[in-house]
Amino acid sequence: MDKLKKYEQAILDILSEYAKIKYANITGGNELIVDKENHRYQVVTIGWEGSRFVHDCPLHFDIIGGKIWVQQNMTEWEVGEMLEARGVPKHDIVAGFLPPELREYSEYAVA
Repeated sequence: MDKLKKYEQAILDILSEYAKIKYANITGGNELIVDKENHRYQVVTIGWEGSRFVHDCPLHFDIIGGKIWVQQNMTEWEVGEMLEARGVPKHDIVAGFLPPELREYSEYAVA
């Protein structure tokens, strides 16, 4: 399996697992959104919480320049560690949600 396919599968494993989560307070749920052509992957929570419409993106990954960019992680999941457990090296994971000047202090790639 080539690197891109391996990284895509690692992302899809994580997102598919998260997409299965059901909420007690939201009528609706999680939807997996995958754009394999542009290498963009996310879970969107969509539904109703009482009379309030909910549309959130708890997890969003992109593959850019051969690296996995974690663009959004609004969960308690340590997705970097989860990617590592699936064979992705730290130097190929970017915490895209961090400002560029702070990424050097993470355990992961700066870009």
